[in-house]
Formats: sequence, C-alpha cells, structure tokens
Amino acid sequence: MTDFSSSYPVGIIGVGNMGGGMASNLLAKGWPVSVFDLDAVKTERLRLMGAKVRVNARYVAINSVITIICVVTAEQTREVLFGAQGVAAHMPLGHTVMLCPTMAPQDVESIAQALVPLGVNTIDAPMSGGPARAADGSMSLMVACAPNVFARHEVLLRALSSKLFSISEKAGDAARTKLVNNLAGGINLVAAAEVLVMAQKMGLDVARTLEVIEQSSGQSWVGSDRMRRALAGDYAPRAHMTLLEKDTRLAVQAARAAGCEGPLGAAASAVFAQASAGGLAGEDDAALYKWLGTTAAG
Repeated sequence: MTDFSSSYPVGIIGVGNMGGGMASNLLAKGWPVSVFDLDAVKTERLRLMGAKVRVNARYVAINSVITIICVVTAEQTREVLFGAQGVAAHMPLGHTVMLCPTMAPQDVESIAQALVPLGVNTIDAPMSGGPARAADGSMSLMVACAPNVFARHEVLLRALSSKLFSISEKAGDAARTKLVNNLAGGINLVAAAEVLVMAQKMGLDVARTLEVIEQSSGQSWVGSDRMRRALAGDYAPRAHMTLLEKDTRLAVQAARAAGCEGPLGAAASAVFAQASAGGLAGEDDAALYKWLGTTAAG
C-alpha cells in the first residue's frame, strides 16, 4: 500500500468535475488542500470537506507547494497563470505547476517554457477516467516532467491516480498521449452510439444488445459507461459534449501535424461538432445516442 503520510499543501485552481474529484480524494486521504473556483457552490462543498477556500487564485499558489491547474482550455490556463490576476508571478522559487487540461502539445510546451524564467517547474499531467474515478483515485494520469520533479511529487501523483503513467521528461508528450487516447475514446463512443441506434431501428432489445457487446468483441469502456447512462435517459453532464468536441479536434490537428491522417478520427470529430451545434453542447456526451437516433437515416 502506498504511504501518503508525507503530505504537503496542495492547491487546485478549477474544482469542477475533475478538479473537484481530485480535491475530495486528497482531502479524504488527509492532504491539506487549498482551492479556488469562480463558482462558489463548488468551493463551498469542498470547504465542508476540509478544504481551505481562497478568495483568489493567487493565494492558492502562495500557500501551496504545488498548484494543480484544472480548467478546460489553454486560453483559460494562460489567463490563470499569466493574465491580469495571474498566479505565476507570485509563485515561490521551486514551486511546481501541474497542468491537467487537455491542450495542444505546443500550448503545453509554450506554457512550460514561460514558467522557466520564474524558477517554476511544470508537470504535464492530463487525466482520463471521469469525475467518479478522479474522486476515488482510480483515474488514469499521464505525466511528463523532469525526473527530479517526478521524484519530488510521486507520492502526490500516486495519491491522485492508481493508474499513473510516466511518459517522458518532455513537457508536451503527456498531452500528445492524452490526445491519442481521447481520439480513441471519441471514435469508440461514436461507434457505440451508432450501433445501438442500429439495434433500435432493427427492433432489437437495446439493453440486451449492449449486454452482448459488453461481453463480446465490440466492448469498450467508454461505450459501456456512456451508453448505460443513455439507455437510462441520464444526460446530466459529467463530460460535456463540447469536451470531446474540443479534444477530438485537437487530436486530429495533432495527427495532421505529424503527417498522419486516418479514416476515422476526423469523421468522429465531425460528429461531436455537429451534435454540439445541434443543441447538445451542454449535455453529457452520452447524448450522442439520442442525437444519432434523430439524425440517422431510416
């Protein structure tokens, strides 16, 4: 069993689905956690669990050994770090920033480079698995950073994730790995939704069909997870449609930059973009099932 007794102050900026899950996981394990989010409802829930809620993001960084950035986009990340109220300038020498949003690799690289003159370390650390797995510490965490930075924070990283993957020493490589993974997830989700719509239109028992898929060659984790929710009519957003729209778009762009253009990635990315434009942007990506059900021919 991993020993989490060597804990130190951790800051988390952005405590939505994934950031909130990470915060609750660390608090349950006895870590001192400071949080900031523009949504007071999210921080109040964590305050009741023992988190210190800071009045602005700057105080999260000042009072922590490591600051975990868990917003959504590269633009938001830059605003948090380098904007008018940016926290980077207030970080002490030797502080570490952990970048968790799914971003283009070049954005991760440029942010890491901008932190170097400030004496701040960077861990490129995108996540996968959803809010429940962030909260129980079973999410996947891909990290790229210098070996000494990994060693310094390995106990924290293992507290956050039971599926920790050290990718390389180069910031941006974890982001590349995450895009590869998310493109696979997006393709699998589109496939799962499409074939269950197919089963429905063929007059099959869709729930029974999903059971067969889950125990046969068509199984995928994301397909089972999302389609179980879809068949229950549960479209409350855990992962908004716009997230996989963004992630698959970034993945396709990264593939093209690497000279790789396969037959499925761009097609899957277009489906998420169309579903978002079709009014489902604010719903869970499981809503792909009902969208395809209304748009599929036949």
